[in-house]
Amino acid sequence: MISRSETEMMELILEVATDPRILAVLQDGSRSNPNVTPDIFQDFDIIYVVAELSSFLKDHSWIDVFGERMIMQLPEAMELYPPSPELEGAFSYLLQFKDGNRIDLTMVPFERLKQFTSDSLCKVLWDKTGLFKNIPLPPASDAGYVVQMPTERSFIDCCNEFWYTNAGLAKGLWREEVILAQELINQVIRGALLQMMDWYVGCRYNFNVNTGKFGKYYQRYLEPAMYEKLQATYPVADLQQIWQAVYTMQDLFRTSAQSVATKLGYTYPADWDKNVTAYMQHVQQLPKDAERIY
Repeated sequence: MISRSETEMMELILEVATDPRILAVLQDGSRSNPNVTPDIFQDFDIIYVVAELSSFLKDHSWIDVFGERMIMQLPEAMELYPPSPELEGAFSYLLQFKDGNRIDLTMVPFERLKQFTSDSLCKVLWDKTGLFKNIPLPPASDAGYVVQMPTERSFIDCCNEFWYTNAGLAKGLWREEVILAQELINQVIRGALLQMMDWYVGCRYNFNVNTGKFGKYYQRYLEPAMYEKLQATYPVADLQQIWQAVYTMQDLFRTSAQSVATKLGYTYPADWDKNVTAYMQHVQQLPKDAERIY
C-alpha cells in the first residue's frame, strides 16, 4: 500500500468539509508549528467547526470516507481512558490508517469554538461561512507552549517531589521489587526530573523555547553531555542498573536544579538532597536479612 501524500490528505480533508454541517476547518499541532521540521510521520491535527454534533454521532460510519483504517480511537466514548477535560463539548476521532497517515479529527460545535482557538498553534484552513472575518486568528506559532518561568514555590515543590519520592523508592529497591521501582521512577520521579529539565532549558534560552511533549526536543536544546546523561537514566529491568540510573537521575536533577536556582535567585534545598542521598546509599548497603534500618 502506497502512502497518500500530504497534498492528497489535505484535499480529502477539505473535500469532506464541503458537508454543509461543517462551518470551518482549522488545523493545530506540529503542522502549524513553524519551528518543527516536517517529516513523514506528522499527524494531521484537524478541527471541524460544526453547526451541531448530534447528526455526526448517530452513525460513526461516515468517518469511513477518510480511508482504510488500521485502528480508531473515540476518546469521548471511552470509560477507562476518558478524554481531557478541555475537550468537553467536542468529539474526537483519532484515526490511524493502513497507509501510515494519521488524522486526529476534533468535531467542535460553534458555541465551543473559543476554547480551541485559544491554542497558539490553531490556524484557519478554510473559513467556509465567514466565522473568522471579525475574529481573525494571529499567525500560528508555538508561543503557547514555551517553558514558563517557575515561581520559587513551584521550584521548591518540584525539588520536594523528586527527593521525597526517591526516599520512598529506596525500600522498593532494597526489597528487589523491580517492577514497582521502575514504575515509581517513570511515573513520579521522572516527571519531576523532566520538569526541572524544562526549567533548566528555559533558563538557557530566556524562557523562549518549547521543549516539546515529554521533552522530545531536549536533544536540540541540551548540551550533549547533559542529554547523554539523561539517556542513561532509562535502565533495563536489572536491580544494579536501576540503582545506577537512580544515582544518575539524582546527579542530573542536582545539576539542573542548582543551575535554575542560581539563574532565578532561588535557594536549592541542599539538605533534602544530602539527607536522601545518604539514606539511599545506606539502604543499598543493607544486608537482606537486616533487622533494622540503622
